Amino acid sequence: MNERQLQILRELGELGSVTATAEALMMTPSAVSQQLRLLQRSIPVPLTEREGRRLVLTDAGEALAGAAIEVESALARARHTIEEFIARPDLGVSVAAFHSAAAAFFPLLLRGRSGSERPQLSLADEDVAQDHFPPLTRDYDLVLAHRLDHAPPWPSWVAASTLLREPLDVALPADHPLAAKRRLTPHDVADQPWITVHDGFPVMATIDAIATAANRRLDIVHRINEFAVVAEVVAAGGGLALMPRWTTRPHPALVFRPLSGVHTRRHIDVLHRPERSARRAVRTVLDELHQAAATIQHRDGKVGFGASEELPDEA
Repeated sequence: MNERQLQILRELGELGSVTATAEALMMTPSAVSQQLRLLQRSIPVPLTEREGRRLVLTDAGEALAGAAIEVESALARARHTIEEFIARPDLGVSVAAFHSAAAAFFPLLLRGRSGSERPQLSLADEDVAQDHFPPLTRDYDLVLAHRLDHAPPWPSWVAASTLLREPLDVALPADHPLAAKRRLTPHDVADQPWITVHDGFPVMATIDAIATAANRRLDIVHRINEFAVVAEVVAAGGGLALMPRWTTRPHPALVFRPLSGVHTRRHIDVLHRPERSARRAVRTVLDELHQAAATIQHRDGKVGFGASEELPDEA
């Protein structure tokens, strides 16, 4: 028994013939008859009977047709409820992001949120390896993830759009001898101690690329994922590090230099299950994330280079 079969039974009771029912429901008479036969198989008593050349409802058929009205009414209310739910602008939207993206995007999402028509945000930090970002879309409406420029695309079962294509620059103390150069090469930095992320995180592949380009293994002395901590360790003389150009907070003791000769750009993407964007509130936050990305890229010149310096973007 299904909704369509009950609808056919109801129309048959009102119209009095298979032909008229087929016309009303834009079906063929044979399709109407087939659905009635399928419905009858699930009911232990006859629903229809012949009255001359007409097919009419039995008492049981009349009772079920009356119940069909209640079913259709309940389904109509359910559809209306879900349509209202999808269209509501003020529903909750959950957003997860890795640490540096959270620090850059979350304040912009939260500022100026007033009025009853804005989505209600629930924010969380999720610092995971690259291949663990897509599964997070089961738990969150939107997930900010990162991958390197040349990395494989995200799996097809998640929708993805790019917020930023952000260069990674070499962070070093302002008084470091290499700070005098405007652009560095793998050979310049290969003999330095390095601070990098844990294995499985996107930046690690660029570290490997630097070592390959310089034809020597880098001396990795510290493994730290949180860029705010990395900045303090670099400033204290703990080594060099790759840090993102736009989502890194300025540090008075550091300078940032572009690196030539290797791919040093990461994508900050927003991932979600395709069905989540059916909700108006989710689409609104998606738009706000793209607006925030434009703000992050263009505010204060080149964020992280220091007040007196503005270096060219990577080619």
